[in-house]
Amino acid sequence: MKYDDIPLNNNEAKHNFEMTIDGERCFIDYMLRDGKIYLVHTEVPQALEGRGVAGAMVEKTFIYIEEHHLKMVPLCPYVQQFLKRRPEWNRLLA
Repeated sequence: MKYDDIPLNNNEAKHNFEMTIDGERCFIDYMLRDGKIYLVHTEVPQALEGRGVAGAMVEKTFIYIEEHHLKMVPLCPYVQQFLKRRPEWNRLLA
């Protein structure tokens, strides 16, 4: 996976997973309710678009969700599209 060396941070205060790439903040907004994590919105700055950043961030987020024994509800259209391309992650669906 590209961006393996860039850590994913769970910013609990802002309710998002975030990565900083080339000084730019990329993030996925989430809500946590009853052991389910709702992925609401994915955002990558325009300067980083088309470089695989969002996909790497989503995959790192899925790994975090799996490691923390959560189930997810993908409300974000990008995450929904990612799941269509990578159906093996459907195991995390609530």
